[in-house]
Amino acid sequence: MSFTIAIIGRPNVGKSTLFNRLVGQKLALVDDLPGVTRDRREGEARLGDLEFTIIDTAGLDEGAKGSLTARMQEQTEAAIAQADALFFVIDARIGLTPTDRAFADFARKANKPVLLVANKSEGKHGDAGAMEAFALGLGDPIQISAEHGEGMGELYDTLAKLMPEPVDEEEDDEDDAPLSEEEAATRPIRVAIVGRPNAGKSTLINHLLGEERLLTSPEAGTTRDSIAVEINWKGREFRVFDTAGLRRRSRIEEKLEKLSVADALRAVRFAEVVVMTMDAQNRFEEQDLRIADLIEREGRAMVLAVNKWDLMESKGGGAISGLRRDADHLLPQVKGVPIIAISGLMGEGIDRLMQAIQDAYALWNRRVSTAALNRWFEEAVQANPPPAVSGRRLKLNYITQTKARPPSFVLFCSRADAVPQSYLRYLTNSLREAFELPGTPVRITLREKANPFAHKRKRPS
Repeated sequence: MSFTIAIIGRPNVGKSTLFNRLVGQKLALVDDLPGVTRDRREGEARLGDLEFTIIDTAGLDEGAKGSLTARMQEQTEAAIAQADALFFVIDARIGLTPTDRAFADFARKANKPVLLVANKSEGKHGDAGAMEAFALGLGDPIQISAEHGEGMGELYDTLAKLMPEPVDEEEDDEDDAPLSEEEAATRPIRVAIVGRPNAGKSTLINHLLGEERLLTSPEAGTTRDSIAVEINWKGREFRVFDTAGLRRRSRIEEKLEKLSVADALRAVRFAEVVVMTMDAQNRFEEQDLRIADLIEREGRAMVLAVNKWDLMESKGGGAISGLRRDADHLLPQVKGVPIIAISGLMGEGIDRLMQAIQDAYALWNRRVSTAALNRWFEEAVQANPPPAVSGRRLKLNYITQTKARPPSFVLFCSRADAVPQSYLRYLTNSLREAFELPGTPVRITLREKANPFAHKRKRPS
């Protein structure tokens, strides 16, 4: 039986630091600036032998109806409704504030067990503030330091009394067995949604979920953390990561934005398929091309999603063909990459997008038999032999696939350092076309074949 705990409290009391401590990873962004967390984030936590789901929430704060602050509080209320218990966190160094007292009443009305956590209690400065917490009427405060790991034992003792007894399950030796092809095919596909700020990434994910799970706003930069959500689309499972907008490095000045961008880049490296979202009215800008190049260098399957297509005046077949020509011209390194016109707000093109993600994932996992590979290789070399370098002919022996995800090959030849990059691009494009690998990153590594006569070249003096 799973047990869920939501961490609540006013801004900048250390909720995200406690979340990171309990999940054992720096998943949530942490900064001295109040209000860093906006969307709610879930993680699998462990405290001693206790295992539970933990939810990090935005700081409780008052805001006008419909404002970003008010919608952040709605996210927190949704987390409270989902939780079995609450960690109400205060800052022991500052002591109680009127906001703490107001939201203590809010937590009390939830009719759920509340653990009062006095964070930042390290040293003598935290004792006075922790003692003030008795006035909230939420029980004895648990003094901890989430940053330094102090007080975790007392937190464990109190939490253990709330959690249900673990159910003994029979051990299954098959848990450690490798996944079968069928199991691998049904495993959730990890998808990262990336793009420039305000390209409609969160709106797209909300439509996929059928609920306002992620905060959206006309203001660029609403999303900060990379939030993962589980999506079932027509029987196929996906784990989708919403990410912060990626601007040019020269324009990133604030420390918090640097952290958000670093979090987005981690999501790209963790993903299997990356959906690069562009604004239909400002597509293929320089930053879009940089992001696409980053995805290709990371070796991830890619799908281009041109969002806000509902705002375009011309939406016919000619416009789609134009997108295809622009993509192939501007992104030759991923020639043939799927490009889908969508509207995350209106739901246009979503079925095509999800199918394109599955097709790109299948290509990313493609393996080619060595026999078919070398038949293609002989024909490609005969059609366009490698150029002579410094008057010496290059000898290309054979090629083999070493791995998938992405498809990677090793080409054995006589002088690896002398093979021109232009000829390597020719082989890559020919291979992609011959084995129908459009848009998939293809890696060809050169390796020199051992020369059995090399030792005879040196004559004794």
